Amino acid sequence: MLRWGILSTAKIGREQLIPAILNADNSIITAIASRDESRARAVAERFSIPNTFGSYDAMLASDVIDAVYVPLPTSQHVEWAIKAANAGKHVLCEKPIALHADEIDDIIKARDANNVLVSEAFMVTYHPQWHKVRSLIAEGAIGTLRHVQAAFTYFNMDASNMRNIASLGGGALPDIGVYPTVGTRFSTGAEAVRVSARVERDPTFGTDIFTSCRADFGSFEMTMYVSTQMALRQEISFHGDKGWVEVAAPFNAGLYDADVVTWHNADHSEQRQYRFAGVNQYQLQVEAFARAVASDDLKGDEEIFTLESSKNNQKLIDAIFRAGESGEWEDV
Repeated sequence: MLRWGILSTAKIGREQLIPAILNADNSIITAIASRDESRARAVAERFSIPNTFGSYDAMLASDVIDAVYVPLPTSQHVEWAIKAANAGKHVLCEKPIALHADEIDDIIKARDANNVLVSEAFMVTYHPQWHKVRSLIAEGAIGTLRHVQAAFTYFNMDASNMRNIASLGGGALPDIGVYPTVGTRFSTGAEAVRVSARVERDPTFGTDIFTSCRADFGSFEMTMYVSTQMALRQEISFHGDKGWVEVAAPFNAGLYDADVVTWHNADHSEQRQYRFAGVNQYQLQVEAFARAVASDDLKGDEEIFTLESSKNNQKLIDAIFRAGESGEWEDV
C-alpha cells in the first residue's frame, strides 16, 4: 500500500483525490498538512487520516508517507514538487505543473537525482474513454485524421478564486486549456509544430479569460476555444476522411455529460457508441501511480503521464500565449 500525504486542504483534494485514494486498492492516506494545522485536523477527522502537520516541510520530513499529492495554487507547483522529490517522496502534482516549459527541467533533475516518480495529474489519460479514442484512431476507424475540434468553458467571476488571480497562475489556458492539448497529443501521439491564437484578458483580473487557437500538427490541425467566462461546455471530436469520433464529456466525465465515445462512419449510415459507466478517473490515476511506484523500475510498463510529456504540453501552451501577443504564427 502506497502511503500518501496530502499537501494542503485544497478543494480538489477534498472532493476528488482524497476519496479516490481512499477507494484505491493499493493506497492509503497517512498524513495531511496545512499552514493552519487546525484546518488539517478538520480534514483529517472527516476522512480518518491519522497524522496532521502544521507545515508542508514537516510532513515532507516525516517517515509516515511515501508519496505526496500537491494541490496547491499553480504558482507553487514547481517549488513544492522539487522539495517533495528532494525529500525522497514520489509526487503527483496538480496541473499545470508549471507555468513555463523550461521550469519543468528543474523538476526532471530533482526526479532523476532522487530516483522518485513525479507525474502531473492529468487524470483524463487514465480514463478508458480516452484509450478507446486512441485505439480507434490508431486502427484507422476514421481513416486519415484531418482535424480535431475542442471546447472547454465555464463561468467564474469570483475575484477570490485562484482561477481569477494572475499571481497564483490563474487563467483559462493554465486551468483548462491544457486539457484539449493533452487530449489531442495523447490520442494521436503527435506534437504541434506551430500555433496561431487570439487571447483575451479580463481588465480587472488580468487573467486570460478567452482563447481561440489553431494548432498545426503537421498531418492534421487542432482548433480549440477555452474560457472562464462562458456558459459551461466541453466537447472534442476527431474528424477523418472515413469517419469521426466525438467524446461527450472528455475532461469532466460524469459532470458535463456521460462517459460516452461515439464513432460515425463517413456518410452517417453507421454509428457505434462506447459507454464507460461508473468510472472514476481519479481513482484509476492513483492506482496506476501506486503500481508504478511498486514496480522495481519506475520507468517500467505502467503508463504514467511523464514530465517529458508535461514539458511538451507546456511548450504548446507557452506558444499559444506568444501567438496571442504577436498576432502571428508561433513555433512550438
